[in-house]
Amino acid sequence: MAQRRIPPEQLPLGVSGHLGMSSEQVIAQRRSCGDNDIVPQTTSGWSSVARDTARDPMLWFLVVSAGLFALLGQLTESLVLLLAMGPLLGMDAYLHRRTQASSAGLASRLAPSARVLRDGQWRDLVSRELVPGDLVEVKPGEYFPADGLLVAGDGLQADESTLTGESLPVAKRAIAVETPLPATAPDDRWGTAGTRLLTGTAWLRVLFTGGRTRYGEIVRTAAEGSHGTTPLQKAIGELVLVLLAAALSLCAVLAVVRLWQGHGWIDAALSAVTLAVAAVPEEFPLVYTFFLGMGVFRLARKNALVRRAVAVENIGRTTCILSDKTGTITAGSLVLSHTVLAPSLDARALLQMATSAARPDSGDPLDQALHAAGSAPPAASRAIDFPFTEARRRETAVWSGAGRQLTAYTKGAPETVLSLCDLTDPERSRWLGLVDEHARCGRKVIACAWKDLIAGQSVEREPDHGFEIAGLLAFEDPVRDGVREAIADCMAAGMRVVMVTGDHLATATAIARAIGLGGDRPRAVALEAVDDPAALFRQHKALDVVARATPAQKLALVQAMQAAGEFVAVTGDGVNDVPALRQADIGVAMGARGTQSAREVAPVVLLDDNFKTIVDAVAEGRQLFQNLRWAFAYLLLVHMPLVVGAALIPLMGLPLLFLPIHIVWLELVIHPTAMLAFQDLPSGTTLAHAPCPRKASFFTTRAWGAIGLVGAWIVVAMIGSYLQALGVERDVEHARAMALAVLLMASVGVTAGLTRWRGAASRWLGIATVASVVLAIQVPVVGRVLNLRPLHGSDWLLVVLASALTAWLVRALVAGDPPATSLRTSGTPT
Repeated sequence: MAQRRIPPEQLPLGVSGHLGMSSEQVIAQRRSCGDNDIVPQTTSGWSSVARDTARDPMLWFLVVSAGLFALLGQLTESLVLLLAMGPLLGMDAYLHRRTQASSAGLASRLAPSARVLRDGQWRDLVSRELVPGDLVEVKPGEYFPADGLLVAGDGLQADESTLTGESLPVAKRAIAVETPLPATAPDDRWGTAGTRLLTGTAWLRVLFTGGRTRYGEIVRTAAEGSHGTTPLQKAIGELVLVLLAAALSLCAVLAVVRLWQGHGWIDAALSAVTLAVAAVPEEFPLVYTFFLGMGVFRLARKNALVRRAVAVENIGRTTCILSDKTGTITAGSLVLSHTVLAPSLDARALLQMATSAARPDSGDPLDQALHAAGSAPPAASRAIDFPFTEARRRETAVWSGAGRQLTAYTKGAPETVLSLCDLTDPERSRWLGLVDEHARCGRKVIACAWKDLIAGQSVEREPDHGFEIAGLLAFEDPVRDGVREAIADCMAAGMRVVMVTGDHLATATAIARAIGLGGDRPRAVALEAVDDPAALFRQHKALDVVARATPAQKLALVQAMQAAGEFVAVTGDGVNDVPALRQADIGVAMGARGTQSAREVAPVVLLDDNFKTIVDAVAEGRQLFQNLRWAFAYLLLVHMPLVVGAALIPLMGLPLLFLPIHIVWLELVIHPTAMLAFQDLPSGTTLAHAPCPRKASFFTTRAWGAIGLVGAWIVVAMIGSYLQALGVERDVEHARAMALAVLLMASVGVTAGLTRWRGAASRWLGIATVASVVLAIQVPVVGRVLNLRPLHGSDWLLVVLASALTAWLVRALVAGDPPATSLRTSGTPT
């Protein structure tokens, strides 16, 4: 068992045994140690909100983009970007305030007041006034107000699940105070802030307060953290800068060339402005922001609440899930799962005997599980109780029935209860073998026995022999529904899952086997038996289960995995998980059972506390990233001929290919198609797609080559059709109509090749685009407004063939089969 140092310098002289402190000693202690502020007192105003919001790179990304568009005179696009900042600013401000509110969530696990012995009098004080050396009384159901030694109390058990992750109650023992305090004391002699006393009344000698408590260390770790730019934001920023630089250069060159060709200032300015509107890639940040918003909505429908939009991008990068056990993989509460009966009894009788030995008002989870099993009490009255103590390791109740017949029922540690029974050595060995069998499966086992007493017999002393064994009761924290299937999905997709818990190694290993983690023989280790955890963590790929992990060790494991190139998602529900949730690439908190502090730190909260929802969220993130890449591929494939045509035709000395009204028309098609056609593709329900890339690189060299090849084909088809339709007669309106028809129908072909018409939005947008082409070109009234002339039947045949060939090329070269492989991004973890 782990030892914790006892600091003698923390205690004033003369404070020992069961004595309290004097007022003078308290004043001196407060002067040197300060108040017991385990959760620091914080102030928050609009200035701190603004400072925190200013660190969000996404906001500056949109500010810079909006400013560039405003400088180019694209006020509409600039205004759209500025309006898109509104929800992000509101969300950042809200999350900042919620981060401040997380202090209240952390404080909810602390004792607001304490009963303290001072100047020989017991007083009720706020816990903030405690100092090292105080003697505090803690009653059942109360939280410990600070860290200290237990100096008095019998039958003590504590719930330490929020700090250690251990679901079972932990037995505590008081330390002998008559002798000088040792240099260290084992964990079972300590009471810890943030944990709750279940049974017995304890006296606690306070040794650590405020930030020096274990709870305070966790709070300090949770307060650390910063905003970071995501790989996609970096990739989009680099792409936009490259395209913007190329667009501005082309605009300048085009204006100079048109002047040199003698077209005049108006034509030169019109050419440059038209090219600028066509070339500036404002859709990329807009589409990215829109997709993130849609991702938040779609994950919410899968019971995953996203508190920061970029988590939608990051969750698809997950290569390893570091999962808590209690409350995440398991339900987080004990239930009676197995019974082993003595030959003469049935299950109902055994449960009734065990319940008779349990107190209905007990805070012990085992007693609560017994009463929850629903056995009716015997037709008798409770005469006397002998409560559980760590020394006796059993609890006995004597009941008085008809004719004053007395019956004693006892339950407790199997070895203790069996020693009270009249059994032969083979019988005792058989029962102990059954106990070992259940213990190896990670179950908490107790034995139950009973004894009829002589009527009128004195029961001042607890009966200690002559009992008859009634049977064994095994309790377990059950695995949640769907977890085994979710683990199998992760393993099939090459995504690792490591269970990290503060629980016993045997219990954790049994749970791992039950969910299929690591197969029949999961690779498990208990950190309390490891001399160098850091060296072990460097070999993390050989681990399936890590037991007896402290919060600091769990944090170190996350850091080791990240250093090895893993993109780590950490799940948890307790205060003990907060440091790891903060450090993780994606923190996933449990919404129903999780502590408020865990929910505030994690960017993703599961509303149903189901591990399977994590896998669904990762699959959704991967699918969303794939859809986003299709949208960006569409933008590149359509913008390439748009920009080349707007630049090359004027550079050739020919009439402008696109007028400003045509650019508006094209943008009205491109914007909704990029935003809607691809986000509506089927949601991911499995982990079929590769993980999203960790590096800030968007397309592979092969993908760029495919996009360039298809884009070049569309350029050739569009310019060729323009030149062919222009002819020697210089029929500009016919030529423009032909080029626009080819480009817009090629847009339909690109959409068809990438989406394969999956999703209603892609189909409706394709129909709308075709309808707009026919209406704008073939209806004379509309055509005159747009400076276009109707096309002939042979023209339409060429347009349809160009569109069909574009769809085939996109599907063969860009989309690939399956679509996840051809646009796989560099830097994808293996």
